[in-house]
Amino acid sequence: MFLLTIAFAFLSIVLGIRIGLWKRAQAKDSHDAPIDAIVGALLGLLAFILTFTFGMASNRFDARRQLLLDEVNAIGTTVLRAHMLPEPEQSASIDLFRTYVDLRVEGINHPERLTHALAQSDSLQIQLWTRAISMASRMNTPVSALYISSLNEVIDLETSRKTVVLLYRIPAAIWAGLGIITFLTMATVGFHFGLSGKPHWTLCFVLAMSFATVILLITELDRPKQDILKVNQGAMIELQQRLHRLTP
Repeated sequence: MFLLTIAFAFLSIVLGIRIGLWKRAQAKDSHDAPIDAIVGALLGLLAFILTFTFGMASNRFDARRQLLLDEVNAIGTTVLRAHMLPEPEQSASIDLFRTYVDLRVEGINHPERLTHALAQSDSLQIQLWTRAISMASRMNTPVSALYISSLNEVIDLETSRKTVVLLYRIPAAIWAGLGIITFLTMATVGFHFGLSGKPHWTLCFVLAMSFATVILLITELDRPKQDILKVNQGAMIELQQRLHRLTP
């Protein structure tokens, strides 16, 4: 995508330069005063759209990071409350949570198994909830109520995190608008170079590469499975280690 974006921006500039050179040859005039203002306005508009899009992607990145921390805290709290449950519910619940966190870490370390890990996590949630409801029907105590409240929060956060990570993206309409504005802006810059009769190819390539770098960063922030920018999953891995250190 980085290379394609460079090619798209650079070819847009080249097209503008060709049109500008043709216009210069036809009009025999190397100066067209309004072009400077138009180029400045389009560059400002492109910068605004890039800032807006970057902000959307950054907000999603921050949301994924916060949801991860919230989920880790919720799981840790629920496991602590599970220690107050009577046997055999205490051991069974902790074992299920240990397996649950193992699946979460497996999805982190092996993205190709993410779909399977999420399906298994949903199955474990059903088991945990079924056991909690069965326990509450036998003994409706403040301890069981606290445990069920924490378990419900774990399930809600898992759903929120799955939705934000897998479904929420920058809308296609914004990408399309950004592409159109980019084409018009780069072509106008090239047209200005063409009218001057002195195309600066190095500067054109630097402009295209700079734009492509920003697009790459936006893409990395928007899509969690990319390689350059990732949410640090250390909190979930540390939780897994803590759970496996618990005395059975």
